[in-house]
Amino acid sequence: MDSVCRKGSVHISSHGETEYHLASIEDTLTRRCHITIILTTMSGRGKPRSVRAKSPEPAHAKNPVRAKSARQPPKETVKDTKMETKQITDENKPKKTKEHKQPKRTTEEKAPLPQKCVEVKTASRMVRKGYSVDSNPDKILLTTLDQLKIKKKQKSESASIVNDTVKRIMDHMKKCTECFKDVNDLRTGSYYENLKISNPDEFDVMLTVPVERVDIRPFGDVGAFYSVAFKRGKHSLDRFLDEDNTISASGMLAEFRNEVKKCVKTLIDVRLEKKKKGCPAVTLLINGTGTVPISLDIVLGLEVRSSWPTFTQGGIDKIDIWLGTKVKKEQKLKGYYLVPKYEGKGTVEREGVCARDVWRISFSHVEKSILTNHGSQKTCCEASGSRCCRKYCLKLLKHLLGLLKAENPSLSKFCSYHAKTTLLHACCSRTQDSDWEAARLGPCFQQLLEDFEGHLKDGMLPNFFVPTHNLLGSSHDRRSCQFLARRIEEERNNGFPIFRK
Repeated sequence: MDSVCRKGSVHISSHGETEYHLASIEDTLTRRCHITIILTTMSGRGKPRSVRAKSPEPAHAKNPVRAKSARQPPKETVKDTKMETKQITDENKPKKTKEHKQPKRTTEEKAPLPQKCVEVKTASRMVRKGYSVDSNPDKILLTTLDQLKIKKKQKSESASIVNDTVKRIMDHMKKCTECFKDVNDLRTGSYYENLKISNPDEFDVMLTVPVERVDIRPFGDVGAFYSVAFKRGKHSLDRFLDEDNTISASGMLAEFRNEVKKCVKTLIDVRLEKKKKGCPAVTLLINGTGTVPISLDIVLGLEVRSSWPTFTQGGIDKIDIWLGTKVKKEQKLKGYYLVPKYEGKGTVEREGVCARDVWRISFSHVEKSILTNHGSQKTCCEASGSRCCRKYCLKLLKHLLGLLKAENPSLSKFCSYHAKTTLLHACCSRTQDSDWEAARLGPCFQQLLEDFEGHLKDGMLPNFFVPTHNLLGSSHDRRSCQFLARRIEEERNNGFPIFRK
């Protein structure tokens, strides 16, 4: 009988069928191996390949530090790959603490930028490539303003000396002269407008003589210069009348200077400065007990109590949208002043009048009033209101102009009045107090400088009160205007290095 192969045993047939049974055994073993592999694969389904290939060892078995930093998940026989990925992602997120806690907001909302960030962005856009900007662009401006402050003690001492000197001169005029016995003092200029910078060393005081029933005629087509003639009757100024009955500005100024000189001789530490061509002021140098020498300009003026000349139309009218119609009407009721000042050659004649005998119109009293009450809201810069940076910007512009003039003598004809006029025009363009918030000093000053640069490049800066009068006219050549504009632009684009010297 043939025997059968069971459990690996082999039976050799008597008929010599050994090869056939060996093949059957090999085939049976191969099938069993295949079944074993399939079962093993099914038991490891769902595991990552790394898990199937090799069972994970404890993290501390090899390198505990590395295992900790890798943030590996706890050992498990079988894991869901989605859950594992989520766990690893959550572990890599920074833990929220009280210091880093942020308010919730939707994806459409943008995080509010602090004010400093906005200012840095505004300033950095204007700075040249390669220049390092301070994190607070206003820092250099605020530091400069702090340096320009006048100490109260110096201010008080200088004011006391000036007041005493002016009082003595007025007493002399009233008691010792006939033509100047009715003089009044008009305190104008930067000191009295609270725009003085650095040192209380320069003061302007106008001594005015009231005139009534006068005929005011324009000299030329500029609208800023006039001849003055009395209509009828006698006047204390008759001695200064020319043949055509006009008041000689040069003759009256010469007499005024002589009377000031007489008074100064009786004063200690006060001397008369040399006369400057075309200057309407008598300049005194006072070396009193104060901390700094004082330059005092005594300006002769005529007070005209009548309506403003037609050339002023369209000038101050612009303040309607800034200060209001009521304020404009109040200012125009104040009259105006004339000072002995002319442009060009004094020998030039028009209609029988020499240029040296004409008067220039002045609204310094109106300028003082406007700059004192400069807000579109009455509470601007008061204790109960918000502060603006209008005056701060003007102080910085005056200081910048002074430093540039010191570096370049060719710029000597530019003065602080150009800066003041630029600000007045700017205030009529940007009329709201919110346009001049104190917190926006940097952008506001940059904009004011751009305004001034524009006037210089165009060669046109209209008188604020007489639009037909160009303050950058014949006395300022185009080359110097262009040069000053470039220098201001350089300073503006490079963070004002001149303020850092």
